[in-house]
Amino acid sequence: MNKYGVLVISHGSRDAGWVQLVDEAVSAVAMPEGVPIYASYLELVDGRLIQDGIYNLEAQDVTDIIVVPLFVSSGSTHIDEISYALGVIPEPQLETDMEPFDIKARIHFTSPIDDDPVIAEIIYSKIKDLSVSPGDEIVMLIGHGSVEPGFHEKWLHGLEQLTGRLKALGGYAEADVAMLLPDQVSSKMTAWAEKKPEHAVIVAPLFLSEGYFTNHVVPSRLEGFSYRYHGRALLPSPLISKWIGKQIASAMPDGQTGDET
Repeated sequence: MNKYGVLVISHGSRDAGWVQLVDEAVSAVAMPEGVPIYASYLELVDGRLIQDGIYNLEAQDVTDIIVVPLFVSSGSTHIDEISYALGVIPEPQLETDMEPFDIKARIHFTSPIDDDPVIAEIIYSKIKDLSVSPGDEIVMLIGHGSVEPGFHEKWLHGLEQLTGRLKALGGYAEADVAMLLPDQVSSKMTAWAEKKPEHAVIVAPLFLSEGYFTNHVVPSRLEGFSYRYHGRALLPSPLISKWIGKQIASAMPDGQTGDET
């Protein structure tokens, strides 16, 4: 008999409010009957780390763990090290301090957020009140990014796909992306100021929760430019719970509702 459980993994924060938003999103997922779910964190949340989640689910006789990585991009180096530590890949692409976890259950690893249409809807819902005349506006999606070969390209692909969806949803004249790593914000903003000085730039941050990056880093990179921005991250949004549910359904056997004989 197989029993499925779900392990949601996000980065974690010392900010209790950040953790609470993730916990609330996970708690709101419409779960199949008999399938337990556990919100775990890569770091910074004592007693709620990934190994804690594995032990918790296995203590409930879970034999198959569906892992949902609640990260915004496959280009995150954390996806690489978590995949290795869970035994999903034999070796990490980049050097990591993470050791393989103690796991008895089978792991079913789903994909990060990337360019999911549900996420585009969330971002648009957060920025649409900044729009006055979409035909005279540029939407700029800013994400963390990566300088690592391979990882950078994954970030870029996801950002560009999401931005295309945003442009269509809002009817904006133009759409572009910028990463914080490497720092592309200034060059992108300068280019648009020269190319279309009459257009307003609406900045959309691609981060799970509001915090240091949305409140400090992004505004600091935009200093000296004209733009519209209020720093709203993906959470809170009921659509994150919907996205988690989609990931679970994609990994669950057809007709599975908990225990499988």
